[in-house]
Amino acid sequence: MNPQHEIARLLKTSGGVILGREHPDLEDALTRLVARQQLVRILPGVLVSPDRARDPELRMRALARWDPDAVITGAAAAWMSYWPEVRLETIEATSRWQRRPQRGYTFSRRRIPPELVIEHRGLRLTAPSLTALDLADLDHTDALDIALRTRVVTLDSLHEALRLTSRRAGNGDRRKVLLDSRDAPWSRAERVGHRLLRTAGITGWLTNYPVVDGAGLYYIDIAFARQKLAIEIDGRLHENDLGQFESDRWRQNALVLQGWRVLRFTWAMLRDHPEQVIRAIRQALAA
Repeated sequence: MNPQHEIARLLKTSGGVILGREHPDLEDALTRLVARQQLVRILPGVLVSPDRARDPELRMRALARWDPDAVITGAAAAWMSYWPEVRLETIEATSRWQRRPQRGYTFSRRRIPPELVIEHRGLRLTAPSLTALDLADLDHTDALDIALRTRVVTLDSLHEALRLTSRRAGNGDRRKVLLDSRDAPWSRAERVGHRLLRTAGITGWLTNYPVVDGAGLYYIDIAFARQKLAIEIDGRLHENDLGQFESDRWRQNALVLQGWRVLRFTWAMLRDHPEQVIRAIRQALAA
């Protein structure tokens, strides 16, 4: 048997990950290939080809081979389950064992209730409800807002995740984030809009209000259904997303044709001119 041919075969048949302890007969050949930089060691005894050493999914699969009991958490769990655009700098995971730090990995010892562990494409991850809570605070809610918008979580599932991890440090802040999420904002801009309405004492509004027309189903960001007043909020992502821009205009046209009045506010308007936003809404409601 040619060792290099066998190693090439293993890379193809094992998903790109070689666990050295499973192949003691290849130890010398593997060591030589690492010395020649033809293989990269990304965890103790875990080898991959150099061209895939930075692939996040491969790194997670390498971790799963190295420690089958590990649970991937944080941004890595979000990237894998529902938020592929999240910035991913390190793979966070919990383990039953005390692990030394490894380059590109962060380990902790933390008990995660079985109900909050999912298996996704062969990887063990925290459930999106717990992942979103782990990544959110009152100043950084993107993980939570995206999870709500994509409907991988509900408010009930978030509260259940908090209940199942009730003894964690920082739960007071997580409860505040959930209270702030009680109207299910789908973006940070919508969250700010909800806060403005609550602070102003304006009631009678519903969020993500469904409206059907011949072209399909639309959701109004904030709806005063009795007055047929729609509040549409253009978040930070709308500015650079041409598809979202076009979709919003089709939706507004459909609403106007059904007799809705529409007010639009941008992220900057909500942030820099909240009094004018509230004044405009009050005027529209009084009209």
